[in-house]
Amino acid sequence: MSGFRGCCVRAGYPKLDFYPGLAPPALRGGESPGRMELQVNRMVVLLAGALVTVAPGMGLYGDSLAPWFIPLREAVYEQTLSADDLSPLYEKARKETEKNLHGPARYLTLSRCAYMLGRAYQYEGRKDEAAQQYEQGIRWANAALKEAETSEGYQMLAEHISQSCAVRPVSYALANGGKVETYAKKALELDRRNGAARIMIAARYVYAPAPFHNYKRGIQMMQDIINQGDLVLEKDDRFNVYSAIGYAYYQQKRHTEAELWLQKALGLYPTNQFVQTLRKSDGSSP
Repeated sequence: MSGFRGCCVRAGYPKLDFYPGLAPPALRGGESPGRMELQVNRMVVLLAGALVTVAPGMGLYGDSLAPWFIPLREAVYEQTLSADDLSPLYEKARKETEKNLHGPARYLTLSRCAYMLGRAYQYEGRKDEAAQQYEQGIRWANAALKEAETSEGYQMLAEHISQSCAVRPVSYALANGGKVETYAKKALELDRRNGAARIMIAARYVYAPAPFHNYKRGIQMMQDIINQGDLVLEKDDRFNVYSAIGYAYYQQKRHTEAELWLQKALGLYPTNQFVQTLRKSDGSSP
């Protein structure tokens, strides 16, 4: 939970919708890998950096997520439901949040819910609807920060802004993209264990278009996060780290290494379209 669109096109690569807020999300279904083009988001990479997150099994298990939020998150990453079909999960999570939580915890969880629904819209190319969810998520993150300055508050603010850069005009990215890394660093100042914030800073080395990427450095930074045992991590974040490393190896045509990490990602979300399509384009999957 890895983007850049429209800056670099290479025939033979899958069409990957990357967003500067997470590891490469998923590909839309129904597209032929052999005919897809790699699309990278113009200047967003330089402005917003990239966010990925890290998850259970790689450090401390995250314990701050509300149980009613988990089904929504899982559905977004599993990608077996459309955004419209996900809406009831979103509504249930929102209502449970408003019923059971108060203060900053309520605002942060509502922000997370909006983020997930925004990603679902974004995967389907419904930019306006995604932008509305991210804008609402920004408002909730700011409301949480107004009541209490927390690492998670700055993390969510950074994530929503980064994704907004991918679905709004370039002028938005120019005006707001630089805030992503600023807020990610602020999140780390408040809690150095915030793995998501750490990878927001690191992932741009994986997903930036040429000549700004640095796959070797990106892989090393991702692996350092895996090896660091005191980070607070979530399941979707581990998926994002694994898929980011796999993607970086894929881009270097190091297919054996890429397959190893992509398989790790599929071990968490077997139906994720991004990893499935990447493997098919690589010839690793029938």
